[in-house]
Amino acid sequence: QVRLVESGGGLVLAGGSLRLSCEVSGRTLSSYTMGWFRQAPGKEREFVAAISRNSGGTSYADSVKGRFTISRVNAEDTTVLQANSLKPEDTAVYYCAASVALGPPPTDGGRYFAWGQGTQVIVSF
Repeated sequence: QVRLVESGGGLVLAGGSLRLSCEVSGRTLSSYTMGWFRQAPGKEREFVAAISRNSGGTSYADSVKGRFTISRVNAEDTTVLQANSLKPEDTAVYYCAASVALGPPPTDGGRYFAWGQGTQVIVSF
């Protein structure tokens, strides 16, 4: 059984940075395409970023492109979302997720079968 555990969330001032990590256990990270999603209060879950199994492909939401970077260290079974130039509208619970999809990493949450419990990010003015 695959288990995902996020960490690294917190409170940060606008313009600051956070490094979110997702550790995979139960299976090796290299088996999966990994994604990050977020959900703000009163809003639907939305795609943030994703990375293919071999790091050959990445996808980003337009709202985070140029500010967020997704990466993975398969040897450490860890996926990282580096979030820079944070804005108050980035405030949300951030979730990592695993997919068995091949090819370009999917942006549809329905294609991910395992989810972490989430880590809270709060960006203040």
